[in-house]
Amino acid sequence: MDSPAQPQKGQIIDRLGLAMRASHFLVAVFVAAALVFAAIGAAMGDTFFLRLATEALIFAGLALSVDILLGYTGLLSLGQALYFGLGAYVSALVLKEVPSFWIAMAAVLAVSLVVGTVAGLIANRVRGVYFALVTFGLAQVAARAIYNTRSLGASDGLIGVPIVPVNLGFGTVMSSSPAGFFIFTLGFIVVLYLISAYILDTPFGRILVALRANERRVPFLGYSTRNARVGAYVLAAVVAALSGALYPMLRGFVSPELLFFSTSGNAVITVVTGGVGTLVGALYGGVILTVLKSVIGSMTEHHLIVIGLMFMAVVIFLPKGLMGLIRPPIERMLGGGAR
Repeated sequence: MDSPAQPQKGQIIDRLGLAMRASHFLVAVFVAAALVFAAIGAAMGDTFFLRLATEALIFAGLALSVDILLGYTGLLSLGQALYFGLGAYVSALVLKEVPSFWIAMAAVLAVSLVVGTVAGLIANRVRGVYFALVTFGLAQVAARAIYNTRSLGASDGLIGVPIVPVNLGFGTVMSSSPAGFFIFTLGFIVVLYLISAYILDTPFGRILVALRANERRVPFLGYSTRNARVGAYVLAAVVAALSGALYPMLRGFVSPELLFFSTSGNAVITVVTGGVGTLVGALYGGVILTVLKSVIGSMTEHHLIVIGLMFMAVVIFLPKGLMGLIRPPIERMLGGGAR
């Protein structure tokens, strides 16, 4: 009886790599759909929906940072709003003094690296639910401190953030341009996605996946679990802060509410809705949640009840989120139908 054919070395499918390629394909579809939306919005002279879509992309960047921790490392952060709000406040403060996009982004990057490293060393001293509680506590402390600081606008926040020209070398985009800033934000968030995907597709990313699977075995492979966890935490902090830095450019103000638990909670809902551990799910989930909040919010003031029910339904009936439905067929297509 003939023995079953053994797969050749070159035919072995890297499941993680295949899943990442499927996510890239879905990002390409997302970008194409967004560009069509921008073209239609610009042709119609729309402002409201383009601004709303830009805000959805910005909060999708926050959700992306949550997915880096939850989806790849298994760490549930209930305080990612800390870095989103930090990025927004640092950006607003810099822009009010020096209206330069790149200087503001450089300042946000530097501050988020420092704060993310310090907070990461603190939060990663504990595990499980205690990690979630520590991140929640850190965000609450920061939110309350900003809320009570008059020089930062206290409960009113910072207003009067000027319109910013974004010099891209080949042209300039004004933050006051609905279609132009939407396309720029789309490109910015996609770049954050690609950088995150590249990092997570390296051996470092494989270590994070191993941490999620069985943290106790990782040291036997010669890797430091603490360094890997802190590295993932800092990466997520930077992604959240850079996304938040765009908020005052869009709205012209920042508020302490950006650091509240509701912001972190919405990001977690976004990730679960889109699909945990997919990265691209954060983009689709961000759009879905923003559209639902806008549409349902215009119909009833109790829109949070509807969103809560939707979240429970997703957890029960779609535990892998939206990507759990649409990504497997794409993986089979890209893998030549391999099972």
